Amino acid sequence: MDGEDPNKAGEIILEIVANQINANDPPLVKETFNRLRKLGISRKESKKYIACALSVEIFGVIKNSNEIDYDRYFANLQNLPEMPWDEE
Repeated sequence: MDGEDPNKAGEIILEIVANQINANDPPLVKETFNRLRKLGISRKESKKYIACALSVEIFGVIKNSNEIDYDRYFANLQNLPEMPWDEE
């Protein structure tokens, strides 16, 4: 992603989140979205929270050449709106 617009990367991640919600795949993404909405968080912000959890995984894939750690992704989704890096 060197030299690419960081805003474009963010837009792509938000699009992935929207697709996951719409497809209900994985189901925990839509469940998390609905839970955040019930907490009074806007649609846009709820998607951004989920995008943060997904970004942790994407960064790990790029940095470490690993596969997505779905267990960590799902755990981070369940902890939202607390951010994954808040525990560090």
